[in-house]
This record gives sequence, C-alpha cells and structure tokens, in this order.
Amino acid sequence: SGLPAVQLGDSSTVEVGDWVLAIGSPFGLEHSVTQGIVSAIGRSLPDGNYVPFIQTDVAVNPGNSGGPLFNLRGEVVGINSQIYSRSGGFMGISFAIPMDEAMRVSDQLRANGRVIRGRIGVQIAPVTKEVAESIGLGKPAGALVQSVEAGGPAEKAGVEAGDIIVKVDGKRSEERRVG
Repeated sequence: SGLPAVQLGDSSTVEVGDWVLAIGSPFGLEHSVTQGIVSAIGRSLPDGNYVPFIQTDVAVNPGNSGGPLFNLRGEVVGINSQIYSRSGGFMGISFAIPMDEAMRVSDQLRANGRVIRGRIGVQIAPVTKEVAESIGLGKPAGALVQSVEAGGPAEKAGVEAGDIIVKVDGKRSEERRVG
C-alpha cells in the first residue's frame, strides 16, 4: 500500500497518429523514455495468434518489453511487447499489446485460470477506396476477406475470399475491430 500507481487508459480510443511514450530499461539503461507515434492499430502479426497490436515507431529495445506505453494524458494504453528487427535492435517498428486486451486476459486468468479465445479463421485486410468503388460500397468500410482457413469456422459459415465484412453481430464494424 502507499505505492504510486499509473492510470490505465482506454486503448480502444487510440488512433493512428497519436503521440505515445514508452518507459523501460533498454539494454539495462534504467528509467529511459522514448517517444513516437502510433503507426497502425489492430495489427496482426504473421505468427497466426491474433492479438490486435498497437504498432508504433517508438524506440523499443531489449529491456523495454513488459513496460508501459503511455498516451499524452499519462494513461497506460499498451504494454510494449516486441519489435520487428533484422538485427536484434530497434529498426523503427515496435508493437504493444492494447491495455483493453491485457485486461481481458487478466480477467480471464483470474476467473478461469486460462485464456479462451474465439477464432474466425480468416485473414483480413482493409477495404481500400478502389475496392469500395468497384463493388459500389460508396466509401471504404469493413474488412476484406483475403483468405479463409480450410475447415475453419468461417468456411463452415459460408464466408469466402473476396467477401467484405461490414457488420459483426448486427453492428457496423470498422476494419480495426474485426479479427
């Protein structure tokens, strides 16, 4: 008790272009702060395990993982997790687990002792202006299904490559929220 605590933020409000800060101990250099912007949201990495990462250009190096990603209001909106690197050091692309996702995992671990995730079985991409115009969608919205996992839930439901998902559970959906 009596220890200072950080304020948790709502990672669903993070937008591309937002300024963010990372605090950590890169290479053992304690209490280091780096800054940058949010480059993408809802980023899925090629490993196949869907975590809607916040992609930033904040300098994150070994020793930053597990540290907070702050918005400019001083709220933690993510947990710095990994970098894209060919050399082992920072190359301009870092990823943070959104705080909302981290809290969902924490809640499930407390309640069930394990994490349970749903799986759709599709690879998606944003709907570009050109795609939207070509099918008469009007404006870019939703998620373009690039591929469907053979035998997966989406295939069983009749989803096909080339489909555009514009609603989930009857609610209009942004591409960054579909996964």
